Amino acid sequence: MISHEEVRRVADLANLALTEEEIERMAQDLSGILAHVDKLNELDTSNVEPMAQVLYDAEPTATLREDAERPGLGNRDALANAPLAGSGYFKVPKVIER
Repeated sequence: MISHEEVRRVADLANLALTEEEIERMAQDLSGILAHVDKLNELDTSNVEPMAQVLYDAEPTATLREDAERPGLGNRDALANAPLAGSGYFKVPKVIER
C-alpha cells in the first residue's frame, strides 16, 4: 500500500496541491496500479521474443528514413520566429516559483 506520505512527496515533486481526500484517493489508486503490475510480473514470458520496436515484423525501413548527417539550424535561424529572444536565447516567462 502506498502511504499518504509517499503521495504527498510525489505531489510536492510535481508541484501539486492535493486535498486530504485527493491524497486518500491517490494512495488507493496508485496501490491498485502497483498491485496490477505485480500481477503482470507473475506471467511467464520466458518464451516471448523481445521486440525492438513496433515495426518488428515489417520491412527494416518500412516507415523509417535513412539517418543522414546534415548541418545544424544555427542560432539566428532557430530564434528567427521566437516571440521573445535576447542574448542568443529564447526568453520565456517564469513558470516555477518555489
